[in-house]
Amino acid sequence: MNTEAHEDGVATAIIGQKVLPGLEREYATWQEDVNSAASDYAGYLGAEISPPTSLQPDWVVVYRFDSIAHLQSWINSTTRQALLDAGSRYFDGPATQQVVSGGTQSADPLVTVVITHRVHPSHVDDFLDWQRRMSEEESRFEGFRGTEIFRPVEGLQDEWTTLYRFDNAEHLDAWLTSAKRQEVLAEGEKFNDFKLRTIDNSFGSWFAFEENGREAPPPSETKTAIAVWVGLYPTVVLLTLALSPLEMPLWLGLLVGNLLSSFIMSFFTMPYYVNRLLKRWLRPSPDEPAAKSNLVGLGIVAAVTMFWGVVFYLVTTQIWTLP
Repeated sequence: MNTEAHEDGVATAIIGQKVLPGLEREYATWQEDVNSAASDYAGYLGAEISPPTSLQPDWVVVYRFDSIAHLQSWINSTTRQALLDAGSRYFDGPATQQVVSGGTQSADPLVTVVITHRVHPSHVDDFLDWQRRMSEEESRFEGFRGTEIFRPVEGLQDEWTTLYRFDNAEHLDAWLTSAKRQEVLAEGEKFNDFKLRTIDNSFGSWFAFEENGREAPPPSETKTAIAVWVGLYPTVVLLTLALSPLEMPLWLGLLVGNLLSSFIMSFFTMPYYVNRLLKRWLRPSPDEPAAKSNLVGLGIVAAVTMFWGVVFYLVTTQIWTLP
């Protein structure tokens, strides 16, 4: 649990938007264009869209930049404003926005609640004391995974932002509807000007700040498919060679081979071979030009594939012939 107020680090904007019925597909396409425009701005680390769920009634977009200054440049840019004007025909009412900066890492996919409070400057100490009391009570509920408090961000928002996380929706709902929470809310009556939003667990990894927050966004589906292919080829050939002396019938050999290859790919090939080999291509630095990153990455893929091809050609034709 962490109830300290953070001021430095990766800046994350959480934007919620209701979309007019029937225009969801058009909105999603427009939002992808917006995210693409954001990627051209300095300090961009990533963006992701989450459609509504049973927990999360709005479309939610999360932007992540390496600093408040760079996030502010994007949020207040004429580029973004022009895109918002063009996309206004898809919106069902105004958007909501929270900004947080810094924080601690949360590696598991959790259900995250975002709450914003307007706090008078003379009441800050009372507010923090009340938040500590709230966190103490939350921590006694099953499934609680932590709380973080973020100060207002000058130039972007005036509210204090609190994030707290539970391991699933049922445990979260037990806290939200509890008599104990109502009791603590009553104790902080002067802080009752707040907004609450639940973000589904598909965004769990986005609320991972500090070092993890500085990573590039997840690889594209194309890069992922190529990376899996790079790992799958040597894994499958080596397994085939290893199992061939057992002379199992085809149906059993494939059954055993697929099971073993799944485990090997998950626990060895991908984390210790492919991800390390292709790290700079799968998760390039925001400062590295995309063309250069792709050229280097595809060059490594071609070289590695050629290497394994030559090795297995020699092994299966010159050294050893499969039975």
